[in-house]
Amino acid sequence: MEVKLYVGNLSYDTTEDDIRTLFTQAGTVSEVALIKDRDSGASKGFAFVTMGSQDEAKKAIEQFNGRSLGNRELTVNVARPREERSGGYDSNRGGGYRSNSGRSGGRSGGGNRRY
Repeated sequence: MEVKLYVGNLSYDTTEDDIRTLFTQAGTVSEVALIKDRDSGASKGFAFVTMGSQDEAKKAIEQFNGRSLGNRELTVNVARPREERSGGYDSNRGGGYRSNSGRSGGRSGGGNRRY
């Protein structure tokens, strides 16, 4: 059964080929997904690597967690399932949606309203 691994603390210069070459040393690599910023296309410094089996995933974690790549110490562990995200603003996380002006669209938004 395939196992997806999280690979963190990557140098922003690291490529998918670099990751694939490294992890192939531990076994069969089914997929490499280097996560990039959707606007700039620049690496976000982490990736997901799908290994061919549990044993290969375990071997990859043992070999590469804490290993230096591009002068950075890698973090390698089994990837957790993605958590559900809300579609709107979440004040506890500081994220969410916001227009460029800081106002919500339409007449119901706050901001510089004139009466």
